[in-house]
Amino acid sequence: MRKAFKIAQSAKQGAAFIDFPENIARIEDIDIKPITPRPVTTPYPAEVRLAAVAKMISEAQFPLILAGNGLLRAGCCDALVDFAEKLNIPVATTFMAKGAIPASHPLSLGTVGLQAHDYVSCGFDRADLVICIGYDLVEYPPKLWHQTGDRKIVHIDTLPAEVDSFYEITDGVLGDFRVSLSELARRSAHHRGHLHEKLRTAILRELHDNDDDAGFPIKPQRIIADLRRALAPEDIVICDVGAHKMWMARMFPCEKPNTCIISNGFASMGIAVPGAVAAKLNFPGRKVVAVTGDAGFLMNSQEIETALRVQTPFVILIWNDASYGLIEWKQQNQFGRTSNVKFNNPDFVKYAESFGAAGYRVTCAEDLLPTLNKALQQNIVTIIDCPVDYRENLKLTAKLGEMVCPI
Repeated sequence: MRKAFKIAQSAKQGAAFIDFPENIARIEDIDIKPITPRPVTTPYPAEVRLAAVAKMISEAQFPLILAGNGLLRAGCCDALVDFAEKLNIPVATTFMAKGAIPASHPLSLGTVGLQAHDYVSCGFDRADLVICIGYDLVEYPPKLWHQTGDRKIVHIDTLPAEVDSFYEITDGVLGDFRVSLSELARRSAHHRGHLHEKLRTAILRELHDNDDDAGFPIKPQRIIADLRRALAPEDIVICDVGAHKMWMARMFPCEKPNTCIISNGFASMGIAVPGAVAAKLNFPGRKVVAVTGDAGFLMNSQEIETALRVQTPFVILIWNDASYGLIEWKQQNQFGRTSNVKFNNPDFVKYAESFGAAGYRVTCAEDLLPTLNKALQQNIVTIIDCPVDYRENLKLTAKLGEMVCPI
């Protein structure tokens, strides 16, 4: 039992499975006392590795930081920001590390992971050194950001790197994040004259082009912009899996870590509603929104009963297209047609009311923000049925295909 909890809580944190043999499981009385847990101290980074990596950073012409979820787990995002500022190095984050650096920070290049040649990909194309901090291969496969295999890669983490043919590290520093980043910042040269300002300008312009679009059904860009307007920086969004995940991961700006939780890796659909229950139980003073597609919502919508029973009020924002939107997007891209992705939905307002929750339906773009504000003020689970215009999916694919790198 102790080992299971130790494994679950050690890096990298996750689930542990215990299988009891029947003869053990039926023992009723036991006089063994639990073993007291002891804190584990992360080791100090090796001096020789600090010196070698600091030299690489100082000699690089265009270094770029790829920040991963390990920084958030360790609670060291402030150390990342301080490191980037002292050395003037731009930062891109994975889906799972959104908020590791504030989206408003001038060194932030946003999120990488769309599996298409996005603007932030230009930074990786130009970089001669990629500094991966708290990064795990499952967050965004190196093949997608290091196809040429010719970049120098530095791995900074508390654990040794997992490697593949596209993630052969040049050097690395293992140890406490705060100590590693502080020591490297002290030993490395400050960079000047980067081109990341042009890249950041292009990214921001493209991300905010349709913030106020009045079309209906509502464009994904407008939904994201209004959701951000409705929430405080510390409020929490739990994102399900589907086409909306790609838009949220790419475009939803986070100022603080762990404020946009995105299912990645196996990317299980249905996480949003039960995830929102967990978030509200952990942070009862914050507003929580479950962002989900209609299909993902219906997979675990029974958890509305749980939320009401344990008194965890939050908002469920359904991007309604009556389809498996991400599969449709992929089918259109690969085959030019779709197959068996459409389905019929219940009346989500009546469905919400049948649980004793509140329900709203958005009928025009101008309704979304006031509906969000109203729902967030209610002390009950609230469902918002928001029709989404996923024609923007193929437009985005085409736009990225014609993209001209600004640096």
